[in-house]
Amino acid sequence: MLNQQTPPTMQKTSVIAPANAGTVGPRRIFVASDDRELAGELKVQLSYFGYDVSVFHTLADFLLSIQAVPDVVVLMDTTLREDNLTGLGVMKVIQQGRTTPLPVIFFSADNTVAARLEAVRAGSIAYLSKPVNIGNLIDKLEAMTSALTTDPYRVMIVDDSAALAAYHAAILEQAGMTVRAVNDPLKAAEALLEFTPDLILIDIYMPECSGMELAKVIRQYDAFVSIPIVFLSIEGNLDTQLFAMGLGGDDFLTKPIQPEHLVSSVTSRIRRSLMLRSFMVRDSLTGLLNHTTIKDQLDGEVARTIRQKKPLSFAMIDIDNFKHVNDTYGHPVGDRVIKSVSRLLKQRLRASDLIGRYGGEQFAVVLVDADRVAAMKVLDTIRNNFSLLRHVADEEEFSVTFSCGIADIAQFPVANKLCDAADLALYKAKHAGGNQVAQADDPSAG
Repeated sequence: MLNQQTPPTMQKTSVIAPANAGTVGPRRIFVASDDRELAGELKVQLSYFGYDVSVFHTLADFLLSIQAVPDVVVLMDTTLREDNLTGLGVMKVIQQGRTTPLPVIFFSADNTVAARLEAVRAGSIAYLSKPVNIGNLIDKLEAMTSALTTDPYRVMIVDDSAALAAYHAAILEQAGMTVRAVNDPLKAAEALLEFTPDLILIDIYMPECSGMELAKVIRQYDAFVSIPIVFLSIEGNLDTQLFAMGLGGDDFLTKPIQPEHLVSSVTSRIRRSLMLRSFMVRDSLTGLLNHTTIKDQLDGEVARTIRQKKPLSFAMIDIDNFKHVNDTYGHPVGDRVIKSVSRLLKQRLRASDLIGRYGGEQFAVVLVDADRVAAMKVLDTIRNNFSLLRHVADEEEFSVTFSCGIADIAQFPVANKLCDAADLALYKAKHAGGNQVAQADDPSAG
């Protein structure tokens, strides 16, 4: 029996950390350019997305500051020159003295392969043509400075051997995961509902309830139909392993298992599961929750906040004159405008708020613990910032605005009524000329 085994001595091992174990990168930006108008515009545009931007018009000032602030992203104009120094040359010298290359994006009017090659040799991660498309620039910055997810992977271990469960838990926790160990399989369902793991590790041979039986029970819960189940056992018979997986398992790992193998197997399974789950609940263009999911989330949040007697607001957002953008500049440019709205919403709203793409150029936002006054203040700031963004298409700059309607559960305590009220408020904002935020009319006033 597994509970009679003695786990290996726990040693400090070099394991593969999951992708989401990292931290959010720097949001500090150094812009180096002798074009004062361009540098100033970049600073203003980037500030709308929450970046802390410093501008340098000489290489001497840039070099002095870069030594004191190593955790920074550099935007370097290739035309910047000073005596015998060039921006490209300075970056080559800086990169040679670093163990970790400094992230640098070059921008230039020279779009030749030769110029791009020099930038690569200076350590560039991107090369943007002038005039700089702020949407493309933000995409590059977000890829560098944003972690894949803020939460560690969650793993539940079901094993009647407390010693082995603790050993495997320690390995996974060392790799940055959050682990819950359950030694009584009959208590696994209750722990599942409470812990909501990303993956379950189950021992096959346990008294009272085998791992295979437990897997069949777990699959009867709608919420856990697709959760990865990995069997972990001394069972070496291939037929038994295949039979176990046929009962609801996704993988079979044989004990004893090397720490690196355990972490790698668990990580890859969770990554694939989260990716597939994301395809089902998220919009492919923006990464926001899709229409069905945001509606379901609204239902749940309304029920929760009413139960807890807390405030909640719901907002509908629609890009003004979006058909004109598509007709004038093309659908790829229209997609970039949609992504700009989604990016601003994700950066300016709290992690607890829920954001969805409702359809086309329309978005939905659930602001938890916020009444309509607080919601109006934050969304009107986002609206104003978005209206000041400069978009580029075929070297032509243009701006876009959006309208917003807000309702809260103090006036509309039912999810579908709340949604309808926000939609009517959005129509009111549109009818009044757009580029504004409107609150739903008080139903008791009529």
